[in-house]
Amino acid sequence: KLTLSDTVKKYLPELENDYDATIEDLLTYRVHGTQLSLLKDKTPDEFIAHVFSHGFDCSRGEQNYTNLPAFLLGLILERVTDESLDALARRHFFEPLGMKNTTFFPKKIPYMEQKPIPYMESVPTEIDEQGNVVCGMPHDESARIFAKVEKAVGHAGLFSTVPDLLNFLEALLQGKYLHIVEGAEKGLGWQLNDANLMGQHTGPRLFGKTGFTGCSVICDINRGVAFAILSNRAYPKRPPDQKAINAFRRDIVGIIFS
Repeated sequence: KLTLSDTVKKYLPELENDYDATIEDLLTYRVHGTQLSLLKDKTPDEFIAHVFSHGFDCSRGEQNYTNLPAFLLGLILERVTDESLDALARRHFFEPLGMKNTTFFPKKIPYMEQKPIPYMESVPTEIDEQGNVVCGMPHDESARIFAKVEKAVGHAGLFSTVPDLLNFLEALLQGKYLHIVEGAEKGLGWQLNDANLMGQHTGPRLFGKTGFTGCSVICDINRGVAFAILSNRAYPKRPPDQKAINAFRRDIVGIIFS
């Protein structure tokens, strides 16, 4: 139902200042707009209304990751399929791949529901400004707005385990869900040849993805090797930058691929 050349406006007609941006522009993060974390005090409806009324800052530019494109992609998928993002993820990925402990809502995992405090087996997220331990909720403040009303969003808020992620990565290595274009310099939602993540071990068929919290996954199609790092660089408090976690990621890549 979707093509890369489709405009965002086709599926989100309420979006102002769309600059004829396409699905491909969203997947390659070439359009930018409101910093979503600045909307953390809004309700979900106010949040979406703000995003629609402000749109993008300018026409497509250089690739630069922000949360807005992934958030909009999530809304588009829900409109096209008439399903929630959570339901789509379960039907297409989590259930077929046996990812039983992967969810946007940790307290809804069956064995968690039997616990006195269902979500407390999740690793703590962080200690907030009021001194409270945040657990079972996203780091990303904008995703947290929606998680509180049990709505999944496209840019943050997914919880998983290493075994589940390895199931997903194994499927990628086997050719499921992927279309490899030889010589591509930019991936659709994936980071290619990213020295900041991969160090000296970049390559034409090596790709990965990082997350704000400190998690990352990397696949090397040629070697048939993939791995996941689940770490939390932001507990108990967020550091000022990502230098330490990126150095850690490069060290792990070096150990595995050397």
